[in-house]
Amino acid sequence: MSLIISLIGFTALAMMVHELGHLLAARSCNVAASELGLGMGPRLFGFRLGSIRFNLRAIPLGSFVMLDGASLKEKSVRAQLLVHLGGVVFNLVAGFLTYGTTFGWLNLLLAAGNILPLYQHDGWKCGVTIMRALLRRKSEPAERAFTFSGGFVSLLIAWAIVRMFI
Repeated sequence: MSLIISLIGFTALAMMVHELGHLLAARSCNVAASELGLGMGPRLFGFRLGSIRFNLRAIPLGSFVMLDGASLKEKSVRAQLLVHLGGVVFNLVAGFLTYGTTFGWLNLLLAAGNILPLYQHDGWKCGVTIMRALLRRKSEPAERAFTFSGGFVSLLIAWAIVRMFI
């Protein structure tokens, strides 16, 4: 029972590390953020620190930082990539600093999962940002093809990882 509680606690902490990475990267690029949430759905409780609301939500799946998307899209490609990869970088740093612990492995796992080009994950957002920069415009057919192929590649990677252990 204590193992399950510690896994839940460390997972929540790793997700907060991830979102703080996005938040600090956004702040360094002058992109406004209004909320950092742990979980989805209705807000259970929260507090405000400066201009950001920190909220715990009812459904314990995922986490997010609410950024000003219009402001982010106006930034350079380098700044957009920095913001999208900020969480992965923080998880990698936390994972290597605490390597060999449950918290370290959870951070590394979260970084690896977020860098995959799955729809709305950090890897997908980076891919779309790079694709738009290369095409110099938004292209729905190209983005649909990238989303489909990214999902397929992620599935192959997950299958290969499972096969390594089975």
